[in-house]
Amino acid sequence: MGIRSLRRRVMALALATTLGAGTLAGCANPDAGKPGKPDNKLTVWSLENLPPRMAATKKVVDRFERDTGIEVELVGVSEGQLPQMVMSAAAAGELPDVIGAVPMGQVWQMYGNDLLNTEAAAEVVAALGPDTFNDNALRLTSDGDRNLSVPSDAWLQLLLYRKDLFAEAGLPTPDSYREVTRAARRFDRDGRVGISLATDPGDVFTQQSFESLALANDCQLVGPDDEVALDSPACRTAFATYDELARRYGAPGAQTVDSTRATYFAGRSGMLVWSSFVLDELAGLRKDALPSCPACRQAPSWLADHTGIVTALRGPDSDEPAQYGEISSWAITRTAEIEASKTFVHYMLDAGYRDWFGMAPEGKIPVRNGTAEDPTRFARAWRASEMGVDTRRPMQEVFSDTLLDQLHDGITNMKRWGIAEGHGALVGATNGALPVPRVVGAMTSGQTTPEEAAREADAEVTALKTSLQ
Repeated sequence: MGIRSLRRRVMALALATTLGAGTLAGCANPDAGKPGKPDNKLTVWSLENLPPRMAATKKVVDRFERDTGIEVELVGVSEGQLPQMVMSAAAAGELPDVIGAVPMGQVWQMYGNDLLNTEAAAEVVAALGPDTFNDNALRLTSDGDRNLSVPSDAWLQLLLYRKDLFAEAGLPTPDSYREVTRAARRFDRDGRVGISLATDPGDVFTQQSFESLALANDCQLVGPDDEVALDSPACRTAFATYDELARRYGAPGAQTVDSTRATYFAGRSGMLVWSSFVLDELAGLRKDALPSCPACRQAPSWLADHTGIVTALRGPDSDEPAQYGEISSWAITRTAEIEASKTFVHYMLDAGYRDWFGMAPEGKIPVRNGTAEDPTRFARAWRASEMGVDTRRPMQEVFSDTLLDQLHDGITNMKRWGIAEGHGALVGATNGALPVPRVVGAMTSGQTTPEEAAREADAEVTALKTSLQ
């Protein structure tokens, strides 16, 4: 696909967004920008919309209602549908009071559209104590000194590898471009692929997988000159490396969030790039996603026992390793009933916090470590939390203290494209339009070269950036 056609599609998307914003401004309820009247009733949307997680959240909400007398209507919402639902609700004057588990890009999109009550978020953080939060989590969810939301928990992107195969081959830990590529080349034989890496052009998972590898080489979305930098030398190296790994040493065809995991779980891949949400499945604690390798049939934890984990990679153009991940937040909307909403979010980061991150601790690493009185209270509780769906076991019994330290410390080292530099709205737009996954899909299927992919991604994101100005 050429740069011109890519640019036309992005500008069409920008036009649709502009028209949507115009409709929002022209047809909005006249009270849409005002805080809700205090009636002690809240509408709370949660992106943790899987049935088991909704059930776990409902238990916390029920306790909150009994403790405070505030009524809560809990609504599960798909992350992919959130931007459109927010726009429609804002136009109708029916925004929820609070939204939970909101990723950083969508927090910034709402902030850019003036749909957040940032003062209320700041007051909650102040009441809980800024010193009880991870500094980097606060920084990534703030615009300078302004808290946009109240950060809650995080997941990290990981590189999983078969440490038994690495030991047999005499290979070192795959923590750099060089060692990952070397290992992928070595294991791409005998019915096994070297690495399981996402290439699906229509999935944000491909964006996340590529960004994690790109950050490792100091490839940035926007450069110091405030211009899109995806065609920089560092990014061209990232595209070329991703292409070599996925096309030459990966499984054929478009690789998805499910197929990459399935290939590694079947014992047919030497490495896997996936989020920390994979850890309970890796340990054989979820029946619908069990490891299926020959040895796993007799011992469900076999693959976990033979898997090593890398949390940060380094490329040849970077001076230090980089950790990719996501911070999820509680967002208080502009029209929220302020006092009741602050009380609710405070509760979810305090009295209800252990149950909130405990529903899936492998992918909900707390960013609030404790309280002023007990600074490590939540960090300790997280380690003891039970992980799994059909079978549940304490994380600290399944995985080593070293790995749990890596996961917890990963929040401090987490980096993301554009967020800290003030380009959060662009990040949200790219996660919606998916220009990078599209060029990655074309590149890894042989339709374009890595150099062309870098240029096309740069052109499309530049057009997106222009449309936001």
